[in-house]
Amino acid sequence: MTQAPGRLADAPSGEAPAVPHIVTELPGPKARAHIEFDRQWTSPSVPRAYPVVPVRGEGCVIEDIDGNLLLDFNAGIAVTSTGHCHPDVVRRIQDQAGKLLHYSADFYIPLYAEMCAEMARIAPMKEKCRVFLSNSGTEAVEGAIKLARFATRRQYIVAFLGAFHGRTYGSVSLTASKAKYHAGFGPMLPGVFHAPFGHVADLEWFDKVLFDKLVPPEEVAAIILEPIQGEGGYVVPEEGFIRGLRKICDEHGILLIADEVQSGGGRTGKMWAIQNWDVEPDIVATAKGIASGMPLGAFIARESLMTKWGPGAHGTTYGGNPLACAASLETIKLLEGGLMANAKARGDELLAGLRSLQSRFPSVVKDVRGIGLMIGVEFDSHERAAAVEWNCFQRGLLVLEAGHTVVRVSPPLVLTAAEAATGLRIFGEAVAEAAAK
Repeated sequence: MTQAPGRLADAPSGEAPAVPHIVTELPGPKARAHIEFDRQWTSPSVPRAYPVVPVRGEGCVIEDIDGNLLLDFNAGIAVTSTGHCHPDVVRRIQDQAGKLLHYSADFYIPLYAEMCAEMARIAPMKEKCRVFLSNSGTEAVEGAIKLARFATRRQYIVAFLGAFHGRTYGSVSLTASKAKYHAGFGPMLPGVFHAPFGHVADLEWFDKVLFDKLVPPEEVAAIILEPIQGEGGYVVPEEGFIRGLRKICDEHGILLIADEVQSGGGRTGKMWAIQNWDVEPDIVATAKGIASGMPLGAFIARESLMTKWGPGAHGTTYGGNPLACAASLETIKLLEGGLMANAKARGDELLAGLRSLQSRFPSVVKDVRGIGLMIGVEFDSHERAAAVEWNCFQRGLLVLEAGHTVVRVSPPLVLTAAEAATGLRIFGEAVAEAAAK
């Protein structure tokens, strides 16, 4: 599953690198110097989780600027699905870079159409689909909003409490995971409502509150959800919830949009997380892991919807650029060639190990949930979750908080059984240290 070893520091040719391998304190002297340089020039709006300064990567391993080898269990926020610098993806990018770096999608780029056809092929809808390629997840969500309103001639959009859909204006208006994402930026996009998420009983809100007291259902264009909430805390909905949403949409002619930016790309062991519930959306937004780290997003819609608008209704200069398309085509081949199955197998191992850890620290670890390699570990407080994240970093394991009390475990899909076992050991040590304080 992993790529040929031997590129990283302290990894002789033909031998897998020892991971983690810490040669300085964390952060090291070069890392501290770079962080000081960074603070002088970059926007302070950019959030930084902890002081890791990566310079190289291979598989599930990151090498920092001081030569420390770190085991990556966040995959650049669920992006490097095929591992860092998978040789097949790198070769495909290098080959394309020698042919054509850019030409706008205003013209007929062969790779653009090939990429759209491939996205349509893997879409979780039976009806023929069409595709718009963007640069990022938030752009894909913005396009999905525009299409939903245009195609239905309706104005209202329903998102969910705990949702994260991006940071551009339309997307951040749908986002409701943390108030700070809205602070100072109001007013938000009008016509957005937020529903409770995750329990079948929550579906009563639509009839009892939204349709009865706020807006009639025939004026609602779409309901958008993350099949598994990401930044909101890796929340897996109750069985029957997503099917119930599909039923509400069918009853009232409302579109169902699946935001698969973090949950898609094979992370749950299926190409799309919504397929775990056998539900077909009308529109899918994707990005992150679908191109192994290259900037590519897309929204995929039923042809009957996408053909409702015409030239100029939506566009992009860089979206679907040849390099990103080349990377994505290779990524999809690798996902279907074994990485989705590996995500399921390694995810089962991690879930079992983390639930065993929960039984050892029941007052500290409140919940372990997830599907495949999209796993959330919920703690008794934000401070405890933050301490576990930091303790892992100090031991050379990169994890990342989600929500207020959750640490997410979302490694590359090339994760090996040995790497999973190492990660579980380190995570357990980090929890034990946090629990002792």
